[in-house]
Amino acid sequence: MVFMGDRATLLETGRFVQRHAGNAADEIIEAVPAVDATVDTAARTGSLPDSGPDAETESDAETEGRHRRAAERGDTDAMSALGALLLRRGDLDAAEPFLRGATAEGDRAAANNLGVLLHQRGYPDEAAGWWRVAAVAGSAPAAHALGRHHRERGDEPAAEYWLRQAAEQGHALGAYALADLLEHRSDVGAERWLRAAAEQGHREAAYRLALALERRATETLRGPHAYGPAAAAGRVGHAYDTAGRLRAADPARTGEDLPPAVLPPRTGDAAAAGPLGEAEQWFRQAAARGHRRAALHLGALLEQRGELKEAGRWYLSSAKEGEAKAACALGFLLRDAGDEESAAVWWLRAAQDGDGNAANALGALHAARGEQQTAERWYRAAMDAGDVNGAYNLGLLCAAQDRLPQAEQWYRRAAYAGHREAANALAVLLLQAGDAGGAEPWFSKAAEAGSVDAAFNLGILHAGRDDDRSALAWYERAAAAGHTEAALQVGIAALRDGDERTAERHLRCAAGGGSPEAAFRLATLLDARRPEPGPVVLGAPVDQKTECEEWYERAAQQGHRRAQVRVGMLAAGRGDLAEADRWYREAAEAGSRNGAFNLGLLLAREGSEREAALWWTRAARAGHGRAALRLALLAARRGELSEGRKWCARAVELGPAEVAERAARLSEALHQELTA
Repeated sequence: MVFMGDRATLLETGRFVQRHAGNAADEIIEAVPAVDATVDTAARTGSLPDSGPDAETESDAETEGRHRRAAERGDTDAMSALGALLLRRGDLDAAEPFLRGATAEGDRAAANNLGVLLHQRGYPDEAAGWWRVAAVAGSAPAAHALGRHHRERGDEPAAEYWLRQAAEQGHALGAYALADLLEHRSDVGAERWLRAAAEQGHREAAYRLALALERRATETLRGPHAYGPAAAAGRVGHAYDTAGRLRAADPARTGEDLPPAVLPPRTGDAAAAGPLGEAEQWFRQAAARGHRRAALHLGALLEQRGELKEAGRWYLSSAKEGEAKAACALGFLLRDAGDEESAAVWWLRAAQDGDGNAANALGALHAARGEQQTAERWYRAAMDAGDVNGAYNLGLLCAAQDRLPQAEQWYRRAAYAGHREAANALAVLLLQAGDAGGAEPWFSKAAEAGSVDAAFNLGILHAGRDDDRSALAWYERAAAAGHTEAALQVGIAALRDGDERTAERHLRCAAGGGSPEAAFRLATLLDARRPEPGPVVLGAPVDQKTECEEWYERAAQQGHRRAQVRVGMLAAGRGDLAEADRWYREAAEAGSRNGAFNLGLLLAREGSEREAALWWTRAARAGHGRAALRLALLAARRGELSEGRKWCARAVELGPAEVAERAARLSEALHQELTA
C-alpha cells in the first residue's frame, strides 16, 4: 500500500488528550483551531469538481455537501476530508466508513484520524495500529499520538522514539510531549524541545520553558543553598526580647510557586537581560495566549520589580480565568493601595476557591477590625485548605485574647507540621510559663529551620544561663541573617572584648536596622575617637555636626534618654542653649535624672533658679547625688539650714565620692551654724 502526502490531519481531541496529557485543557484548546484549518484545506487543488476560488466563503453545510458528493464518486481526498469533518462534529458512526475508505486508498491523514476515532470508541490497541501505519508514512500527528499511547503503557523507549519522530518534523505537541518525557527523566535535552514547542506557540511549553530558565538563572545567582520565598503569610512570628516581652516580627507574604526575590532589570532585549529576562518573555508569551499560571507568575515578577499597575493587570487576567492565587495576590495589591474593600472581595473569591493564603488574609482583616469570631472562622478555613498558617494564626489570635491553653494547642499543631515561627512562638509561650526545658527544643527546631527570631531567642536563653559562648554563637547566627537586636548583642560582646572594628560593624548594622541602643553605643564609640573640641568663640561659625552627633540624634529621636542628654550636652557645648534645653527637657520628662540635673543647671544659669530647683529635686529623688548637693547649697544660701543638712545627707548617701565629701563638709558647716 502506497501512502500519499499529508493532507487532512486531525490532531488529538477529546478523550484521547484527556487520558494522555497532564495539561489536557491546553492541548484541546490548541487542537481545535488546527482541525478547522486542516479540514478547510484538506483536498488537493482541483481534485474536487466543485472546488473553486469561492470555496473559502462556503458555509459548513455547503462544504460538507461538496465533499460528500465527491466522496460518493470515489474521491479519496473528499472521503478523508468528510471523515475529518464528521469526526470533529462527534458523529463517529458517519465518519468511520469514509475514513476507512480513504485509508484503504492509502491516505495517511485518514489513517491517523481513523486511529483517533477508534481510540474514542475505546479500542486503543487498534487505534495504535493505524497510528503506526500513518506514522511510518511520515505523519507527525500520528507519531505523536503513537508516542503518547506507548508512554501511557509504560513503554518509554518506544514513546521517546515516536515522539522524537513527531518533534523532528516540527510538530509542536510532539515536541512538548517529548520534552515532558525527557524532563520526567531529568534529561537536559528537555529544554531544547520545550523551546521548539514554545516557538511554535505552545503556551504550556512557553510557561515551562520560562520556569526552567528562571530556575537555572536563580540557582546561579543565589547559590545552591539560597532560601526561596518565605512560607508564611501575614504576621510571621514573634520573638522573645531581653525584657521578656513578646514583640511582633515583620510581616511577609508569598504564594507557593511565585518567583524568587532575585530579579533582572527591565529590558526589552532578552539576551541583554540574561536567562531571567528571557524567562520573562516566555511568561509573557504564555500569558498572552491565555495561560493563567503564566499570567500569575508574570504578575509576581512585575510586582517584585515595583511595576504594580501592570502586575495588577496580569493578576486580574489570571484571576478572571479562575486562578485563586492570582485573585489572592490581586487582593494584596489592592490592600497595599488602600482599597481594603476591593481587596476583601478578591480574597473572598480566592478563599472560596480553596486558597488558604486568601483565607488567612481575610482572617487578619477581620481580626484587625475586632471581629474575632469571623477571623477565627477564616483561619480555620485556611487550615482546612491545608495552609498551616491557619493554625499558627489561630494561635496568635488566642494568645492576643489571653487564651493561652488554646494558643499553645494551635502553635503545637502548626509546629508539628513544620511551621518554624509557630515553633518559636510555642517556645516563647513555654518559656513565659517557666518551662525553659520544654522551650529549648522548640527554639532549636525553629532556628535550624531558619527562624532568625528563634536563633536570637536561643542566645537569650544561653545568656540567662551565663553560657556566653553559646549565646554569642546564636547571636552571631541571627545577626548574619539581619536580626537587629542580635547584631546589637554581638556588638556589645565585641566592645567588651576590646574588638572595636567588629563592634562598629555590628553596631552599624543594628543602628541601621532601627535600634536606638545600637545608635547610642555606635555614637559613643565614635565620640571617644574625636579630638577634644576647642573653646567656643563668640561669632565664630558653628561647625557641621559630626557623624557621632548624628547617631546620638537618631537615638535621641527614638526616645533614648541617655542619647537625649548627650545631644543636649553637645548642643550646649556649641552654645545652642535652646536646643540643649529641648533635649534635656525631653529626657527629664521621660524620667532621666541626668537630664533633669542638666536642665536644672541650664535654668539656673539663665536665672530661673526656682524652676531649676524643681528639676534638681526630681533628679535627687531619683538618686542623683550632684542634684542633692545643689539643693543643699541652694538651701544654705537661702538660710534654710535644716533643709540644707537634709539634702547634704542625701548627697552623702548617693555619692559619688567627691560629692559625698563636699556634702559632708557642707553639712558640718551648717551644723556649726545651727549650734552657734
